[in-house]
Amino acid sequence: MNTMLAGLAALLLAGDSLAQDISSARYPIPQGELIVTTSQPQAGHFGAPPPFAQLDAGHRGYLTPADANAYPPLANDYIFADSNRDGRLSPREYRRWCTER
Repeated sequence: MNTMLAGLAALLLAGDSLAQDISSARYPIPQGELIVTTSQPQAGHFGAPPPFAQLDAGHRGYLTPADANAYPPLANDYIFADSNRDGRLSPREYRRWCTER
């Protein structure tokens, strides 16, 4: 049990250097006090969105979820960028997503 708690504490401390929102909670347990620290990692820096043609690997005139995986922020937002919910991103939807992000 103590080894597991020590490992968890080490993992949490290592993550603190990358964290931006840190919160802690303290809980009394029979062995003493348990401190649980949680955080969110900083957002990655991916640069400007690539041109539509660069992502359109199949040269189909639309982007699929697989195409979007080449640019992680788009892959994350894909269902929101697909405003007509047809499962494809048109050049117009992509331009709108680029300006609204």
